[in-house]
Formats: sequence, structure tokens, C-alpha cells
Amino acid sequence: MLGLNLALDAPGQLGGRTLVGQAEAVARGTLRIYLGAAPGVGKTYAMLNEGWRRAQRGTDVVVGYVETHGRVSTTAQIRDLEVVPRRQIEHRGARFEEMDVDAVLARRPRVVLVDELAHTNVPGSRHEKRWEDIELLLEGGIDVISTVNVQHLESLNDVVARITGVVQRETVPDQVVRAADQIELVDMSPEALRRRMAHGNIYPAERIDAALSNYFRPGNLTALRELALLWVADRVEESLQDYLADHGITEAWETRERVVVAVTGIPGGEQLVRRAARMAGRVRGELVGLHVVSADGLASRAGPELEHQRELVTELGGSYREVVGDDVAAALVDFAHAEKATQLVLGASRRSRTDELLRGALVTDVLRRAGTLDVHVISTAPPTAEVKAAVGRGGRRRTPFAPIPRRRRLAAWALIVAGLPALTAAFVPFRDDLGLGTELLVALAVVVAIAALGGLVIGAIGAVVAFLLVNWFLVEPYYTLDIADAEHLAALVVFLTVGGLVSLLVDRAARRSREALRARAEAEALARSTGSLVGEVDPLPVLLAQLRATFELQAAAVLARDDGDWLVQAANGEPVPTDPSAGTALSLGRDGDDVLVVTGAGLDADDLRVLHTFTDQLTVALEARRLHEEAATAVALAEADALRTALLQAVSHDLRTPLASIKASVTSLRQGDVAWTDEDRSAFLATIDEEADRLNRLVGNLLDMSRLQSGALQADLRPTALEDVVAAALGSLSGLPDVVDVEVPETLPLVVADPTLLERTIANVVANAVRFTPEGRRVRVEAGGVGDRVDLQVIDRGPGIPPGHRDAVFAPFQRLGDRPNGTGVGLGLAIARGFVTGMGGQLTLDDTPGGGLTVTIGLPKVEM
Repeated sequence: MLGLNLALDAPGQLGGRTLVGQAEAVARGTLRIYLGAAPGVGKTYAMLNEGWRRAQRGTDVVVGYVETHGRVSTTAQIRDLEVVPRRQIEHRGARFEEMDVDAVLARRPRVVLVDELAHTNVPGSRHEKRWEDIELLLEGGIDVISTVNVQHLESLNDVVARITGVVQRETVPDQVVRAADQIELVDMSPEALRRRMAHGNIYPAERIDAALSNYFRPGNLTALRELALLWVADRVEESLQDYLADHGITEAWETRERVVVAVTGIPGGEQLVRRAARMAGRVRGELVGLHVVSADGLASRAGPELEHQRELVTELGGSYREVVGDDVAAALVDFAHAEKATQLVLGASRRSRTDELLRGALVTDVLRRAGTLDVHVISTAPPTAEVKAAVGRGGRRRTPFAPIPRRRRLAAWALIVAGLPALTAAFVPFRDDLGLGTELLVALAVVVAIAALGGLVIGAIGAVVAFLLVNWFLVEPYYTLDIADAEHLAALVVFLTVGGLVSLLVDRAARRSREALRARAEAEALARSTGSLVGEVDPLPVLLAQLRATFELQAAAVLARDDGDWLVQAANGEPVPTDPSAGTALSLGRDGDDVLVVTGAGLDADDLRVLHTFTDQLTVALEARRLHEEAATAVALAEADALRTALLQAVSHDLRTPLASIKASVTSLRQGDVAWTDEDRSAFLATIDEEADRLNRLVGNLLDMSRLQSGALQADLRPTALEDVVAAALGSLSGLPDVVDVEVPETLPLVVADPTLLERTIANVVANAVRFTPEGRRVRVEAGGVGDRVDLQVIDRGPGIPPGHRDAVFAPFQRLGDRPNGTGVGLGLAIARGFVTGMGGQLTLDDTPGGGLTVTIGLPKVEM
């Protein structure tokens, strides 16, 4: 290949001249990208290490551009790698450095290291974006190793802005990164990354506190880390799908929100349940196991295998349902649609081809009805010899007294329409040689087969048709309905009677089988509902779900009457009935104020009888819910009593101390026999003033705590300027030393808050921070927008609070360590959290890097 020493203006051109002597186009270079979850995780460090390792193996490696950000450890990783000098560009009176693409192409290394893929070049550069420079290097046959952070991906730009509150101006199209030959995720836990930041390994010292309090918050870093992992996982799945397609491998890769798996009860079904659970678990979806009680398709009798599979569904975090339906495919699809499932998982059929031709394929029926529902057919382990012995020739379990499915009725009609005429036609040439008894016996066998397939009505019709055909073609005189011989008449009457009786018996057997199946399902549903009464804290929703699935209802709801209006206590299914007139209503209890309303199915007398049993359990569940509510009220009253007791114990000294100081100062000033100096009088007055303020704050806190505990707090929410409230809160803290630095810009958006409650909250939090900050250290108050909220942070350098003790400090009368009673009754943080929660915000505690506590008050922005 012809060596090049001049810059390539475009692929295949040399300084504006077409390449001569180049037999083939230059082979495109490969691109390797280190993708970081956040700044500082070590992308540049990893890129330089990779380059140095390749150089050690003899590869020609140069550094095209690296941004060390002044980090000593990163700079050291360049070691003895050759660095291509940067290009100097002047823009608006200033000089900037960019990668010299022409110099790299002229140098023509085997590998070039280029940092910051999403970087925007200075105007006057060859391309606007650095990734365009890299594209030119790749077309020139040079391998490139680069870096990029997940927040710079174009598709995630708005997501990152909502999470961090920072809009990334420099982005790179996703397809550029996806087209890379190799993508390696550089990851680090949020705690480790914040430690790196606190130690000064990422940003200079003056930027550390601001970065940790804003962009590098643990929640932000966790979210960015998840975005990076998901994006890389998606890229890996694309690569795997390409591989499977290239190698002719067809296999489902499903990740949906709700997965319904058909639980069959046959051995080996555990494999199907576990596969469905994995599919649901990939995206934390819901798993629902469904068993259709029917003789057709997947249905099976209850047994140890079905019970084991039901328990397995529950152990894997799913729920189990049973429905009764003659058409298994319709039952499966209707249930999935009713539950708003997006995937249906079936086991591969074990029927023979003959059985599928005669009875039809369940999978085919499901697919025909599925619509937008995704259907997955999973191959399971082949049945053992023991299982095969228990399975019929068709590959399904034999079930006595099965209800008559549609295909069997069609087969019976086929025998009537085609079979009986064919049989009669076959007898006509031999009617003079065969006796009528023989002909009737053969015809009776066909009628019995018709009755066994089609039931009472079809069997009776078959008997009449056979009677008429035999009489017309086989009984003298022929081709008339007249019967000359009385013996023939008796034989035909007996034939017709036997055919009708057989049809009746078959039909009754099918009905009894269907009733037994439904009774079993109802009994099991009642047993499970009884267990729910014991095992569930609030069994009402579970009972309604079981009721709806058992009776194939559209919706079920428990309504309670309140001043003439009906209120929904619990419901399952849609649309939710909100009035007893919306469906079938059954009273719960004797007073008629609670009713069960069901819609979507016609209920016969037997259904209503079982439903009344459900209503008894619903009544118990409703009463249990009310008892829980009364117990919760009793607990609240007990807590209020405990609060009053603790309050009296806590304030006994805290109220006495400022009162004693005020009393002593006033008594001293009133002494006429002592000549107090002006300085003494000022000291006494200052003491009275400070102790009165202290007493006022203490009483105000006690009143606030009482309002919070009694639920009497009413927040007057309105658009509020945070900087004004902060200034007012700090101005109310008289007597505090000047140790507070404030950085709350006026450009912040308005927040939804109660200005009075917010001022009291900030004052309490700042006062608490100042109290615990050592002498010589300062408290910092700063605020910034984060997504759809504004965060106000109060950062101190005190002893901090261990993570395990943070919930306790929000309880009333809690202080850090063994503080004396003179420091207050320990209500500051408890009141602050109560106020913030009442305003729809959130108050959290975090460690301050280097020691201390950071209190974050998050409030929603005003929607513009």
C-alpha cells in the first residue's frame, strides 16, 4: 500500500489529488470507546493504560489529544508515549489548542488516543465536532481509542438534564458510539467517586464542595450509573441479536412488564415457570401463573405437580390464578387481556400430529386470538416414561367425563352429514342379503359414536337421521316411510329410543364433569381466600382478585355508604363500578351499608350461592380493615399521650432555665440598695433579651410539634422566592455568630412552599448546624435547581450523624450525643422535616465530605 505523508482532504484523496498507485481502498480503522458513567470514573486513565500496553507489545501508538484536567495521576499515565503537538487556533483574541488531525494523518500511527469524543472544536477547526475528526482518522486506516461520558449521548440528553439539573451542551449522536467496534464501560460506585472528589483527585479544592452538593450527589451518580449500564446492556443485546441472526439462531429475548405463564400441572412445568419468572424479573415485571380448568388443551387435574408449580410461582414472587373455560385458548387470551399482560408464555405441545389434526393446535388458536399480545412457546424437558404411561395416545392426560369441546361437536355433525349416508349407501347393495337387525346394530354403533362426540342434542338428531335413512332405504317397502312388518317397526322404535338414551347419558356425564371442575376451582379459590384472610395485612384486594378470576368477571368492587354516597373501598378490574346499580350487588353485613358489586358475567343460582360464601369472607376482611384502622388510631392516641408525657418531662428544666435567668436579672435590676453601673444594667438587659428569645423559640417549637403531632398543620402553598426566605430566616436568628456563608442566587426559579413554614424550617436547620460546627469552621447555605425541584443545602463541618442514627434524630426530644438539657428539647430537625413534608417537599441527611452533615431541603418548582 502506498505510504502517505500529506493530509487527506477526503477519503481516497491526497492533498486534493486522487491517489495513484493504490490498488485498493485503505482498510478502515477500528474504534474502541471507554464509556464513563460520570466524570472522574477513570476513562482517560483507562485509555492511556490501554495505549501504553499496546505500545509495550510493539504497536505504534501516539497521543492525538488527551485532557488531564490537571490531575497528576492521569498525566503520569502518558509515560513515554509519543504526543502529537496540538494545533493552535486563535478565536476572539484568545488562543486555543485542538487536536491536529492533519499532523496525525501525516504521522500515520497504527493507534491514536483521542480523549473526549463529544468535544466541540473551536471555530476555525477542520470539523465542528471531534467525533468528525475521529471519523476521518478511521477512514484513513488508523485505529482510534477514545472516551465519552454517558451524559453526552444525544438520546439521554434530556434525561440527564432532568436528573442533574444540568443541560449538556456537548453531545454526540448515539449511532456514532453504537458503531464503535468495542465499547467498554468504566464504572465506579457513587461512594468511591465522591471519595475521589473529596480527596481532590477530580476537581480543584475550590470546586469540591459545590460539585459534591450538586452534580455529584449520590442520587445523581446512581441514576447516571444506571443509565450507563442500561445503555451498554442495550448495545450488548444488539450485538448478540446480530450474532444470532448471522448464525441462523432463532430465540426469544423478551423483557416485558407483565408476564402470564400457563401452569399446566404436568411434570416438567417448573422449567416453564422459572423461564417466565426470569423474563419478568429482567425488568422487575409482574409474574402471573394461570391454570385453566378444562379437559382440553393445557388443563389437568389437581395433583402434586400442579400444587408444586403453584407454590413455585408464589416463591418466585408471582401470583397464581385459576379460571374455568371449555375453550382453553380463549380463556388464556381473555385473562391476559383482562390483566393487561403483554406476554403469554406457553409450553410446547406434546400432542401427536394426528391428535393436533383432529383436535387442533392450542398454540395456533392462541396466536389467532392474541392480537397485540406477545406469545412465547417454550420447549420444556421431554416427559419421562412414567409420564408417558399416564398420558393418552394424543399426548394429553386422559380426563373422564370431559365437557364437550367445539371440535368434537363438529366431528359429530360430520358423522351425521357424511357418515350415516355413506353407511346407508354401503348397505343398499346387500339389503336383500342382510337382516334388519344387523343393519340397525351397525347404525346404532355410529349413533353411539355421534352421541359420545356431540352430546344430547346432536346425538338425538343423529338417531332420528339414522332412523329415517334406514326406514327409507333398507326397510320394505323401499323409498317410502311406510313399514309393512310390525317386527321392523318395533326394531326401529327400539333403535330410536336407545339412540336418544345414549345421547342423554353422554350429555349428563359431560355436564357433571363440567360442574365438578367448576366446583373444584371454586373450592380451591375459597381455600386460598381463607388463607388470604390469615396471611394478608389487608386481604380485601386479594379476595377481589380471586373472586374476579374464579367467576370470570369484568370487575368487582366493595362499596361503603357514607351520607348517602357510595365510596369504593377496594376494587379489581375495569371499569370500576361506583354504584350498586352498575352490576349485581350483594350486601355485606346486616346493615346494608357495605355491598359487593360485580360486573361482566351472567351468574346463575349456583354461582350466586358460592358468591355468598365469598361475601362472608369479604365481610370479615372489611371488618379486619376497620379494626386495623381503629388500632392505628389507638396507636396514634397512645403516641400523643407519650408525646405529652415526654413533653412535660423534657420541658421541666428547659423552661425553668430561661425563666430563672430572666427572674434573676429582673430581681437584680430592682434592688435599690445596689448601685449598678450602666455596663451592668446593659448586661442584665441583654440576658433578659436573649433568654426571652430563647424562651420564645422553645415555646414556638413546642406549639409547632403539637400541631404536627395532632395533624392540624395547614400549609399555605404559593410561589415563593427562596432567596428572600433564606434572608428572612437568617435575620431571625439573633445572637448567632457570623459563621454562615450564603450562596442562593436570585436567578433560581420560584418554589411551591409556605413562606412562613419554610422560614421556620431554614432557621431551625441553620441554628442546628451552627450549634454543632466547631469554632473556626463555617456553615454554608447554597441552593440550585435539580430537575423539577430546587434543593437548598445547609452544610456544616461538625461531628456529623452516623447513617444508622439518622432516622432517630427526626424523632421529638432527640439530641446528638449527650448534650445537656440547656441546649433545647431536641425538636429542631423533627419540626423541620414535618414542615417540609407538609409542603410536599423532602428533607434528607447526607455526609459532608471531610466530616460534617449536609441537610438537603428539596421543594418542587413552580410549573411555568
